[in-house]
Amino acid sequence: MMTFKNLCQFKYQTLLFQSAQQSAASIAHMRGAKVILLASALSALLLSGCQSTTTTDLIGNAPYQTSTRPSDNRNLDQQEIARVRTSLAAQYIRKNELDTAQRQLEKAFAADSRYAPAYDMMGILLQQEGSRLNLVKADQYFKKAIMLDKDFDQAHNNYGVYLSQMKRYKEAAEQFEIAGAALGYEGRIGALENLGRTYLQLNDHPAAAKAFLRALDGNRNSVIAHIELVDLLLEQQRVQQAQRLYDETLLLVQGQGISPRLLLQGIKLAAAQNNIATRQQLAQQLLSAYPLSDEAKQLKIWLNNPEAPWK
Repeated sequence: MMTFKNLCQFKYQTLLFQSAQQSAASIAHMRGAKVILLASALSALLLSGCQSTTTTDLIGNAPYQTSTRPSDNRNLDQQEIARVRTSLAAQYIRKNELDTAQRQLEKAFAADSRYAPAYDMMGILLQQEGSRLNLVKADQYFKKAIMLDKDFDQAHNNYGVYLSQMKRYKEAAEQFEIAGAALGYEGRIGALENLGRTYLQLNDHPAAAKAFLRALDGNRNSVIAHIELVDLLLEQQRVQQAQRLYDETLLLVQGQGISPRLLLQGIKLAAAQNNIATRQQLAQQLLSAYPLSDEAKQLKIWLNNPEAPWK
């Protein structure tokens, strides 16, 4: 069974950290319209997404989807300052400079105490620090971000990630469902992938399959949905459908190397179709390339007892 630490994978890019530092210095010397123009440009460049599921991968390269809540006549200059401070905090979190990130977020709160993304980012910061006390605190910051803007889809997804880490899977599924249903949200497919894997943790395989199929409907190139659906189809002995999805998966990961999980899936498919040559070839590849992997251990157990079901 998969582990939740691999819940979601995202690509990353390197942002210009020096420019981020310069933006903070610039804020102190700008006033009025100059602040708005500078902050808007910098936030477009620097704000980045937090759509992963492991605390080491929280800051990704997708644009950070900020709150869409109306300003409620709050000072626009202060909102822009809060936005840039939150952006800077994201950069420091990426560099694991958590104390500096925390100070930036405190400045964001001071500028605009109702800026939802700052609370969301503080939750991420506390989650990444990972101590028991800070993990407890993180919950309240995620809730505050959502309270300030219930349509803040990024916060719903990030809160789901946190709840998953805390093994509160039913609550996590609720948050991922909200983010996964938000058309136009750039992280929607990732939220649906997260939802599917959360249902796997809850041992609700039909609901997991529906979530992964929704992810494929939104993005046929979802590798995560492909891989998970292959296993679910194999469980149902729908071998031909599983084979078609497996072949698609191999095309999607072409040039990236084949993982032990994909190799084991290929072995299972070959065994189900009595393709001895392919089964032996993939088994040799798995045992030689990944001899210490969980998949290699499963294969060895099965080779010793081919009549036993796969686990």
